[in-house]
Amino acid sequence: MSNKIDHPLHSDVTLDVSGLTCPGPMVSAKRLLDDLADGQTLLLISDCAGTHDDLAAWAKHTRHQLLHMENIGEKKVAYYIQKGDPWPVNVSLDTVGTRCPGPVIEAAHLLRGLKKGEILKLVSNCESALKDVTSWSSATGHALLGTRRDPNGVMSFYIKA
Repeated sequence: MSNKIDHPLHSDVTLDVSGLTCPGPMVSAKRLLDDLADGQTLLLISDCAGTHDDLAAWAKHTRHQLLHMENIGEKKVAYYIQKGDPWPVNVSLDTVGTRCPGPVIEAAHLLRGLKKGEILKLVSNCESALKDVTSWSSATGHALLGTRRDPNGVMSFYIKA
């Protein structure tokens, strides 16, 4: 039986590590990502129950992005992992756990110290952050280059000073 992936994400390379137990899937993903260019995406297929937690923790402490995950049958899960940040980040600000408008206030303060053209990556899990950051960046003239949401709902905003 073939597995069908119904998500529109593109992958540059696919690695099926079904049968490997943790931390094997994450270690295999790391080795393959080391050879990819920033911005390229790996589709990792795993049937190990601990892979999600391993990848989420690893991505949080690296520049890699866990873009999406979905069940594809036979206890297998497809993980889309992007190498590096989609834009060259000069400064990162992690405001996870801070309620809105806190992330915007902290970002505004930090952006004052950046040079024109430098990029801030703002990370937030506040439910209002998407609306707040979008309207704030528009009102202040800071370019919101893009956003990413990880499988846990944590948003990353890429803001150009």
